[in-house]
Amino acid sequence: MKKYALVGTGGRAGLYINAIATDFSVRARWVAFCDTNRVRMAYANRLIGARGHAPVTLYHAQEFDRMIAETRPDVVIVTSIDRTHHHYIVRAMELGCDVVSEKPMTIDEDKCQAILDAIRRTGRQLRVTFNYRYAPHHSKIRELLAAGTIGEVFSVHFEWLLNTQHGADYFRRWHRDKRNSGGLLVHKSTHHFDLVNFWLGSEPETVYAQGDLRFYGRANAEQRGITDFYARCHQNPAAERDPFALHMAPSPTLRALYLEAEQEDGYFRDKSVFDDGISIEDVMGVMVRYKNRAIMTYSLNAYLPWEGLNVVFNGSQGRLEMKLVEKSYVNGGGEQAQEGALDECDIRVFPMFGDAYRVDVPPQAGGHGGGDRVMLNDLFGAPVDDPLRRAAGFRDGALSIMTGIAANRSLRTEAPVKISALAISLPD
Repeated sequence: MKKYALVGTGGRAGLYINAIATDFSVRARWVAFCDTNRVRMAYANRLIGARGHAPVTLYHAQEFDRMIAETRPDVVIVTSIDRTHHHYIVRAMELGCDVVSEKPMTIDEDKCQAILDAIRRTGRQLRVTFNYRYAPHHSKIRELLAAGTIGEVFSVHFEWLLNTQHGADYFRRWHRDKRNSGGLLVHKSTHHFDLVNFWLGSEPETVYAQGDLRFYGRANAEQRGITDFYARCHQNPAAERDPFALHMAPSPTLRALYLEAEQEDGYFRDKSVFDDGISIEDVMGVMVRYKNRAIMTYSLNAYLPWEGLNVVFNGSQGRLEMKLVEKSYVNGGGEQAQEGALDECDIRVFPMFGDAYRVDVPPQAGGHGGGDRVMLNDLFGAPVDDPLRRAAGFRDGALSIMTGIAANRSLRTEAPVKISALAISLPD
């Protein structure tokens, strides 16, 4: 039985806390939780206690080394703020542990290189949790392309829409500061850039990007005639009239994770999306050229009426299209099974010569289109053969963020960026 420690007990951690405490408790067990906030850690202990497990020892973030020494976990799961991932990944490896990291693996070149250097130095293993790879519809796209259904892929258009519930949420919390998240081109788009790498079986070569903050933020709201502003939602009358406000008190999960934890660290989860201090973009366009000569045009907008994607592949023998509409949710809002669950999935193939046809993929329950359950089994269950090779390691994690890191540099310089020009050296 493997022993696991967790660092970062916020909203995203619940996926792993519940999995090990329930479906995989025969093969895995928790030995410690680590966070900057003891109220959140206590809530994590209550979660496993409700499933019949004894509480584990809690460690403040400054006690990370002591946690490893005292509890001796085999694996550390990192679900902390993105800018801190590299610190815990590197230190866990140096102390003899393998690591499972939430995406993105990290947010910039220096932090990425520090992780890669630690892997070379220690020989430890790193898994990055790209749950979208495991969703049946995304797996089907890989199968279709690998089978040559539309021949050689020459171009991809990938449009991702975040809606006014989920998309707005990145502008309420720590993600709104680019120093924490790398912006959506790293934090969110790493999912999408990884999918394209996975689908095409190739690696990015050149990136050009444009982006701006056009919808969220106070200045944009003022231009649209909004005059009623507030700093945070809780107990603020102005928030009652704002459809973008997040009311935490009615949600047991948000109340326990954040509202009741504010007294310890002063972190407010419910800031106004039309506040000052937002440094990430909400409108982004990216062009990527891959080593196999395919090109991708990619767009991400974070304020749309529905959430999901339109993606098309143009190949030497036809065209493949997929449209997904996902259910709306707020991270940490107690809707874990709804995170990325589908309302609509439509996959169609248009042969160069012949009739178009639809590819049916049986719907799967659970988060990320059913991908969460398959990924968790891959992480914590009995080993199974996977011909699609969906398990993502450090190389996949690095390649996915390289596109976003290069895109951020392109935003600053207004010039194309070669991936080879980044200060990142991938191990063979």
